[in-house]
Amino acid sequence: MKAIYILIVAVMFGSCHQSKSQEKMENKDPKEITLAGMKAFFTDYSKEGIEQLYDENYIQHNPHVPTGREPVIGFLPALKEAGTTFKNHRLLVDGDLVVMHNTYDNAEAFGAKEIVTFDVFRIENGKVAEHWDAITPLVKETASGRTQTDGPTEVIDLDKTEANKKLVKAFVDDILFGKNPDKITEYVNTETYNQHNVFVEDGLDGLNKAIQYLISQNDMFVYTKTHKIIGQGNFVLTMSEGQWHGKTQSFYDLFRVENGKIVEHWDVIQEIPEQLAHENGMF
Repeated sequence: MKAIYILIVAVMFGSCHQSKSQEKMENKDPKEITLAGMKAFFTDYSKEGIEQLYDENYIQHNPHVPTGREPVIGFLPALKEAGTTFKNHRLLVDGDLVVMHNTYDNAEAFGAKEIVTFDVFRIENGKVAEHWDAITPLVKETASGRTQTDGPTEVIDLDKTEANKKLVKAFVDDILFGKNPDKITEYVNTETYNQHNVFVEDGLDGLNKAIQYLISQNDMFVYTKTHKIIGQGNFVLTMSEGQWHGKTQSFYDLFRVENGKIVEHWDVIQEIPEQLAHENGMF
């Protein structure tokens, strides 16, 4: 009888402890939850950390990784053996969505030793519930001389978030979708436009030069749909799809806005394969 009593108390205590732990996580900022989840995955390689921080029905949009929490746990031994690590360069929060601009080292499992990504996470009930990303190899030499990740990182102008998202949406509609290309100077600063796309030089002249080259090669990119516009303060990320090199692509574009004009641009472009490891799509 005494043993049964002890067992009941232990179960009740464990349940209470788990409930309090979960409640503590639910009260955490989405930014903290995301960073803790990334640490569990790429620093600690921790099965227990993944179980605590990732929802059991975790929804995956990376085209090569099956959906669910178990495939994430299944990756841990290979990542630990390879010594895969990440570095965050920018982080912004928009409601339950968290955007990370990252680089990874020893990342052959994701396509190259060094890669650049945009990772987008949705947080629900204190856990990582969904993930989208776009991945490209790190390039050492770029047309502008800038890297794919350098530049300002501080999130400011929080009171201008909605105005900046509206500006970027109009830019995407008019310029990237080609509805009103002559309006580009209404959106982009004519004096300062820092470019991190590896093939494009700084300034509007650099952008026009790249566009003219692509047109001459009959290889101009085409945006067909924007799925998400996520922003915080002076940074706005758009997640779009379209065509380039005759193939369907995902376009992740990050813009920095200053005084009502776009002054900087980073991007990651990834081909969308015909067959994915799940049925969730990349968006």
